[in-house]
Amino acid sequence: MSLKSSLHYAWQGMRGPALPPERRLSREAVTALIIHSCFQLGASMSGLFLNLYLWRLTEDLVVNALYNIITFAVTPIGFAAGGWISKKRDRMLTYRWGIVLIAIFYLFVIITGENVPQYYILFAVFNGIASGFYWTGYLVLQYDVSTEANRIRFLAINMVTFNTAGLLGPALAGFIIQRNDGLSGYLIIFTFAFVMFVIAAVISLRIPTVESHHKIYYLKLMGEVMKRNVRWVRSLYSFFVLGLFQGIMLFLPNILLFQAVNREDWVGYLGVCFSALTVATGYVISRKAKKENVRQYVALSTTGTVIGAALLLIEVELWSVVLFMIIFSICNPLAINTLTSYYFRMMGTLPLKGQLRVESVVMREVFVNIGRVVSIAALVLFGSDLGSIWMPVTLFAAATLQYLLVFLISDNEG
Repeated sequence: MSLKSSLHYAWQGMRGPALPPERRLSREAVTALIIHSCFQLGASMSGLFLNLYLWRLTEDLVVNALYNIITFAVTPIGFAAGGWISKKRDRMLTYRWGIVLIAIFYLFVIITGENVPQYYILFAVFNGIASGFYWTGYLVLQYDVSTEANRIRFLAINMVTFNTAGLLGPALAGFIIQRNDGLSGYLIIFTFAFVMFVIAAVISLRIPTVESHHKIYYLKLMGEVMKRNVRWVRSLYSFFVLGLFQGIMLFLPNILLFQAVNREDWVGYLGVCFSALTVATGYVISRKAKKENVRQYVALSTTGTVIGAALLLIEVELWSVVLFMIIFSICNPLAINTLTSYYFRMMGTLPLKGQLRVESVVMREVFVNIGRVVSIAALVLFGSDLGSIWMPVTLFAAATLQYLLVFLISDNEG
């Protein structure tokens, strides 16, 4: 056997058995993954440290919480508007506008500098609209470039690429911030993020627009659809429950880590470790997950997250925060991937044979963002003092509520 043949067989052995054709990804699916990776490289630097930037300028958890509450409250409006454009024109137009608007958002952050807290409400509104456009376009695109046969695999690979891009971002951002005086490092990383968003917008031109023949926007009729499809409604409730935990987790852990280590670079390096765990989990999911086991996956994920959150009830110190984030980074991908894949299958049960996919994405985001707003509001009311026992209690309660997901989804979709 030649050396080339030996290397080929060795590679096949490491990679596992060859995938059947129906599970392989199309060229558009691969391009979508590349675009999302570029976007995430910029977002992992800017999004993570924007909350820390606000914290450093104000040292007020309430300002951070209100910023996120406003962002999540406005995001469904962006989704609704983006959905209208997607139906009247194409989801790629909405997607590109989302990337461009997010780039403009960070350009305004750079120009405003240390005066950002004075305008945090306006920034939150702008960010919510931009995010709504981006995620409407991308979530519909995810559905369009994947199939029933390869969707779990596509979503898992998306999670791997998304978090692989996120490996470099936090470490690089933390390194830059730590080696620049004052807050100038933050403005440097926001500039880098702006450039990455522009690159993502350019690459998105490789996916052609496809004008839909079905231009009617059925959003106002979704109430009637909800009355007739109970299983789909329960899947919407599952995203509300997911949002109850996700809202807090999108900004609180990094503030807790910074409080513990008092260095942005260590927050970034720890973020790399957490993302690496998520990548590893995503790879395992892509090879092993089966759509028939959704309830078991969600129950397992929730149990791990609850155990991690319970550690913070002992004390909120570096060891407990790091252990909690390690467990969360392993368990969260399983829940997100399972629920997203499950919801896409539920979309296939709706009337009009796929014509409601845009409206379905908008409805999902309405529910998940309501959950996020409720959880952050609860944190403001009960746990805004980081030294209070009510902060970890609120987090633990939100984690425990995730068990409701087990009762809201079904293994049997027939």
